[in-house]
Amino acid sequence: MDRRLFLGAGMAGAATLTFSSVWSQNTPNFGAPTLPEPGFRKLKVGAMEVIALNDGALRRPLGEEFVRNAPLEQVKAMLASQNLPTEYVDIPFTPYLIVSGNTKFLIDTGFADNGPPTTGRLAANLAAAGHRVEDIDHVIISHYHGDHINGLRKKDGSLMFPKAKVHVPAPEHAFWFDDTKMNAAPPAAKGAFENARRVIGGLPAEQLVKFEPGAELAPGIVTSAAFGHTPGMSLVTVQSEGQSFMYVADVTNIPSLFARSPDWAVAFDMDAEMARQTRRRVFDSLVASKMTMGGFHFPFPTMGTLEAAGNGYQFKALA
Repeated sequence: MDRRLFLGAGMAGAATLTFSSVWSQNTPNFGAPTLPEPGFRKLKVGAMEVIALNDGALRRPLGEEFVRNAPLEQVKAMLASQNLPTEYVDIPFTPYLIVSGNTKFLIDTGFADNGPPTTGRLAANLAAAGHRVEDIDHVIISHYHGDHINGLRKKDGSLMFPKAKVHVPAPEHAFWFDDTKMNAAPPAAKGAFENARRVIGGLPAEQLVKFEPGAELAPGIVTSAAFGHTPGMSLVTVQSEGQSFMYVADVTNIPSLFARSPDWAVAFDMDAEMARQTRRRVFDSLVASKMTMGGFHFPFPTMGTLEAAGNGYQFKALA
């Protein structure tokens, strides 16, 4: 995998997820995205509860660079066929809270107060759903792109979830903390390594917990490997009383594009071919099982099911 990681736009695209300033592609010409009210959605999964928590969204012009292996006009045609705008895309950011008894697990973090004005809604939506940041016992990180980890810390460097253990995929951590890989990265991509070290590197040893993909982090909370988007990205499945929910992280970016055309590569996929294979494997399994699922960049309420549609898949949101 390493041989291909720095080819094409993968690392450069990943670098754009590092700091909020790069998201200033957001342009007033197209207005601001509409954020959901309320910004949370609850789902019972057996004895557990899964809560989608919107951290905001960004609107960015749709350019040639967003889909790396399809002509822009083809991408626009796919959006138009779904009655969606063709000049821009809205990218939501949605962490998930798992409530298991008295224990609270947050999956991914959003931006905290480090992002653009239309982000940073997690704490308010968490409170609206009846919980506080101080009550989070565990944070599970799917991968180290900035929109998934930056919310671990506030602008001043203090911890957003002060008592939480932070669970990270061991292969993901190993990649971003490998000096050889950082030194071999293009200059524009080094910021992504530096950001991971800034956010994760200062965590106390007793607070950082590395897991191997496939591990069960707690009863009914199971991880699985989904490499390609990043070298160690991992998914989380919640299982209780015969019911299941899968958080698919960034297996697909905007589903109206990358679920409908799963062989397309978003700019942020670091190994596009491995990401494509993972996307089809995971989505085929979800179609067959009819399991409820949700993703970080899915349209709110972000939770629903997948159905086969042509050469790809159609996301059906919960009513």
